[in-house]
Amino acid sequence: MAFFKALGFSHNPQFSDDKGACIVVSDTILVMLLTHARFRDFTPKAICDTSKAVEVLLTLSCESREQVDDLVAKAIAAGGSTYDEPEDLGFMYSHSFVDLDGHGWGLAHMSAMPAQE
Repeated sequence: MAFFKALGFSHNPQFSDDKGACIVVSDTILVMLLTHARFRDFTPKAICDTSKAVEVLLTLSCESREQVDDLVAKAIAAGGSTYDEPEDLGFMYSHSFVDLDGHGWGLAHMSAMPAQE
């Protein structure tokens, strides 16, 4: 919870308890963080060891390049990490971080889509 609070996200206590927390990314994006025991209620599959395999990659759209860089910096300061460098394609700027549970978060700012031929 502290990691996501450091990113500027809040949580919804109405959907949070000792088995899970509802993280509010925006008015339209909510992320549920669950204990392994509670997560197993939703799937019969094994839970991935994120030190050895990728479990999920999430991507958020950002308002600006600065917001992309700011969120990556906050994630690293809160104990997260990154495994790549920012990528500037002209029409899109992106970077990413890995949270404390090993989940990948991509961040992208789209300035203009390239013309299609």
